[in-house]
Amino acid sequence: MKLETFKYIYFLGIGGIGMSAIARWFHAKGFPVWGYDKTRTPLSEALEQEGIVVHYTDDVKELPEEVLQHKEETLVVLTPAIPADHAEWAFFREQHYTIQKRSQVLGIITASAYTIAVAGTHGKTTTSSIVAHLLHSAGVDCSAFLGGIATNLNSNLLIGSGTAGNEVVVVEADEFDRSFLTLFPDIAIVTSADPDHLDIYGDKDELVRTFQKFIGQIKPGGTLIIHDSIQESLAESVQPGVQVIKYGLHSGEARIKDLTIEGRWFKFNALTPLGAVARLELGLPGFHNVENTLAALVATQLLQIEEDKIREGVKSYKGVKRRFEFVYEGEGKTYVDDYAHHPREIEAFLTSLRALFPDKKLKVIFQPHLYSRTRDFASGFSESLSLADELVLLDIYPAREQPIPGITSDIILSGALCKKKSILSKEDVLHNFLENLDFDVLATVGAGDIDTLVLPLKNLFKNRRDGLE
Repeated sequence: MKLETFKYIYFLGIGGIGMSAIARWFHAKGFPVWGYDKTRTPLSEALEQEGIVVHYTDDVKELPEEVLQHKEETLVVLTPAIPADHAEWAFFREQHYTIQKRSQVLGIITASAYTIAVAGTHGKTTTSSIVAHLLHSAGVDCSAFLGGIATNLNSNLLIGSGTAGNEVVVVEADEFDRSFLTLFPDIAIVTSADPDHLDIYGDKDELVRTFQKFIGQIKPGGTLIIHDSIQESLAESVQPGVQVIKYGLHSGEARIKDLTIEGRWFKFNALTPLGAVARLELGLPGFHNVENTLAALVATQLLQIEEDKIREGVKSYKGVKRRFEFVYEGEGKTYVDDYAHHPREIEAFLTSLRALFPDKKLKVIFQPHLYSRTRDFASGFSESLSLADELVLLDIYPAREQPIPGITSDIILSGALCKKKSILSKEDVLHNFLENLDFDVLATVGAGDIDTLVLPLKNLFKNRRDGLE
C-alpha cells in the first residue's frame, strides 16, 4: 500500500497522543484531514486551531462530503481505543473503506524512509525525543513521531521538509498490541523489555518473542542499539549483517564515565565504539535519562553527527512533558511530575529524585494504571513506592479495562513500607493539601488522569507563596 493512493485522510480517535501526531503530519504534507474523538482535549483543540476539522459525536452524518463521495481515495486511520460498536467505524467497514491501524500507517510512512525506531517497555518516549532533538539541532532534515510533548518542540511531532517516504524518520515503536511489528527500521534502539502489557501478551515469554521478531525486522546493514541488561536472546535475533551495540550506565560497549551531579545537571563523558564524546551536560535529571541520552547519542553517531553538535544538542535538550518535569520550586518546596507507571520506571524515577534531593522528605502521589497491571505487579509497585517517606494512592485508573474483583489500590498500599501512607480521591488530595505540607519534595506519578492534578497543585503552591508574601 502506498500513500499516493489516497487523497483524503479520516481519523477515528484523532485526539490521542500518537494519532494526533500522524494527523498533523498528513496535514503538513498537504492532505485534507478530518477526525472524530470522544472528548475534546488540549490535543484535539490544538488540531482544530491548526485547521483540522474535529467532531465529538459518533454520527455518520458528521462525516465530510469528500470522505463520503471518494471512498476509494480515502484512508481511514483507526486507534485500538475505538469500541467495536462505534457507528462510524461500522459504516466504514460496511462500505469497504480502506481502514488501517495507527501502527500500520506508521509502517506505510516509514517504509521507504531512513527509519530510527525506539522500542522498550519504558524509556522509549524520552529516548526518541532525544534522538529527534539531536538530529534537528544538528541541522538534519527529519520527521519524528513521539509519544509525548517534547518541550523543545512544544509538540509530539517534528515535520521534515522532505517528501513522504524520502526522509529520515524517528518513530516511537510501541509494543502495545504488537504495534511495532509494522516497522522495519534502519536503526532500532531497545531500552528495556521488562514484563508489561501481560493482558495482551499473556506472559513474559510471549513479550520476549515479540521483541525478538521486531529486532529481526531491522534492515540488513542496519544497527541494533540495545540496553546491556536485556537478555542475550533478544540481540541474537538480528539478521546477518546487522550491527549490535550494547549500552548501559557502567556496562556495555557504549557506557558512561566520570558521572557527576551539579544541581539538576548530570555531567558525564560517553564512551562508544564509534568514538568518545566528552564534557556532556544533561539538564534532564535521572540516571535512566543519562542512559537514554547515551542510546540516542550512539544513533546520531551512526548518522555521522559531529561531536560538538552532539554536545550542544544534549545541553539544549529540555525533556518531555510529564517526564521528570519540574512544576514548581519555592519556599523550600519542590514539585515534580512524572509519567512512570511500571515498577521499574518508578524505581528509576524515585532513585534519581533521591539523588537530587538527599536527606529531603519525599511525598509521592501515585495513580495505578490498569487493573491487570496492578494485579500483575502489585508487589513491585509496593517495593518501588517504598522509596517515598509518605505515599498517597489514588484509585486505579481503568483506561480500557473493566474492574477485576479484589484488585484495588489497597493491595499496593498494604505492601508499601512508607512511614505514612493513605488512599485518597483526587478531590481530597486538593482539599487537604495545604493542611499537610510536611514534606520537602512532592511527586505526582502515573499514566492515567493524574495529570489533571498538576495545574491545581501548582496553583495551590503559588497561592500559598502569595499568601506568605
